[in-house]
Amino acid sequence: MLKISRRQFSVCSAAVAGVACMPFAAYAKTTLRFADVTTADAPRSQALVNIFSQELGPEYDFRPYFGSTLLKQGTELVAVQRGNLEMAMLPPSDFAKQAPEFDILGAAYVVRDAAHLQSIFQSEVGEEFRKIARERLGVEILAPAYYGARHVNLKGDKKVMKPEDLSGVKMRMPGGESWQFLGKAIGANPVAMDYAEVYTGLQTGAIDAQDNPLPNDKLMKFYEVTDQIVLTGHNIGFGLLLIGSSVFEVLPEAEQRGMREAAKKAFSWSTEEYLRQEKELVEFFKEQGLDVYEPDLEAFRTYAKKQYMDSPLSSSWPDGMLERINAI
Repeated sequence: MLKISRRQFSVCSAAVAGVACMPFAAYAKTTLRFADVTTADAPRSQALVNIFSQELGPEYDFRPYFGSTLLKQGTELVAVQRGNLEMAMLPPSDFAKQAPEFDILGAAYVVRDAAHLQSIFQSEVGEEFRKIARERLGVEILAPAYYGARHVNLKGDKKVMKPEDLSGVKMRMPGGESWQFLGKAIGANPVAMDYAEVYTGLQTGAIDAQDNPLPNDKLMKFYEVTDQIVLTGHNIGFGLLLIGSSVFEVLPEAEQRGMREAAKKAFSWSTEEYLRQEKELVEFFKEQGLDVYEPDLEAFRTYAKKQYMDSPLSSSWPDGMLERINAI
């Protein structure tokens, strides 16, 4: 006797009278269009294609679009909300455009490292941010994806040991108030520019610097058009894998849990891969002729904290949230 799952039953129930109910496989799979700005060969991209999509099973058709080939960077959240996209990987600053509370997660030196990131989203703090995303943005956060500490990568041979040394340096930052302020918070003059345009921007002199995790610097070959990497570690690069609530909430609870577990499994692998690459890439960049060094990190932390505390941006941070994050 054919067993019909809850999802199959919903399809059968909607069938036109007189048409026999067929197994779910006879109907369209659940399409999950996914958009991200990074390249297809990035560890987080490989994790989604090779682990996440495989763990989901045959009832889903995962369709990834990398390198902003489907949507322009910064438009993904609205696309999900409008139903033009099912899934995306977005930094907290993109969430902050509609829910300012998220801004704290992208502020300089708040998230300390990969382990701290995981701990945050396994705590009550993480659940509070999931609730905000669900109730105010109409999206479900499945899991955080670490992709490296962001460092300053620039042209020229002037040593950068403290924030004041970045005064006047045109540093590319993604568009949006949160990203732009991050650049200011470490002393630079931020310039909004799409990720895909950064190499040419450095090459032509439209910008003097950019900041990204080391694996991104290699993938995008920024080392070919820059002279040094300052290991500021001012921001932990990560994205939040999201899915539209309208898609997620109609799934049976078992499938919701399975989707979350699939995301965690995928990003557990990619996190280890990013950490491995970060250790190895310092020597790689030195071999390419770049000067790679650590500045006065305490000076950067102190400067950045003052910038945020004196800025209206910090007024959107939930009361006591910084202290709660620091305590994790």
